[in-house]
Amino acid sequence: MVTGIEHAAIASPDPEQLAHWYVDCLGFTINYQSKNSRTVFVKTPDGSMIEIIEAEGPAGEPAKLNDAGLRHLALQVEDFPAACRHLQEKGVTFLAEPVRKGGNSLVFFRDPDGNILHLLHRETPLP
Repeated sequence: MVTGIEHAAIASPDPEQLAHWYVDCLGFTINYQSKNSRTVFVKTPDGSMIEIIEAEGPAGEPAKLNDAGLRHLALQVEDFPAACRHLQEKGVTFLAEPVRKGGNSLVFFRDPDGNILHLLHRETPLP
């Protein structure tokens, strides 16, 4: 039935600004911008996409890591230390120090709208 996840969507007060942050800080590319709305799609080199749509109101209180509901997007990287350095150079603040557990390197942080992102490198991919 389902063959994959084509995209996830984020509602933002300023979709264009958030899309450009994903491009500048995370290396995404803008692959589609609607002519009829403020919707912007950003894409990673492997084809994963995020649709950024216009929010109907202001952002609410940022969710905590373990609140109910969708909590984070995990972003895979090849060179974890270099990716962390790049994010810090861009002014990104981590929610905690980067950790290495069982061959996995990870750190959590927020985008400018408060959405939680999870930077991840796995020595051995999940099956």
